[in-house]
Amino acid sequence: MKKSELITQVAEETGMTKAAAKQALETILSKVTKTLKKDGRFVLSGLGTFEVVKRKKRIARNPQTNEPITVKAHKAVKFKAAKSLKDFVN
Repeated sequence: MKKSELITQVAEETGMTKAAAKQALETILSKVTKTLKKDGRFVLSGLGTFEVVKRKKRIARNPQTNEPITVKAHKAVKFKAAKSLKDFVN
């Protein structure tokens, strides 16, 4: 689903305007990203947990040339689905 499709569905199901639904979604996404940057973790009950993890520096291979390349240490966001979401999907 695209972001625009989500905005349209939220607007239709809540009776909000598309502009209001877009603003609400943008606010939620902003809060998630700011919380991840500040605390490193964001829990949304019923959906799951977003968590910032550190990835170590490693050697990888370029699949086209098979040459080794160095991937720098970096941070990434990991998502762990809540049990209720896993149960719903299964």
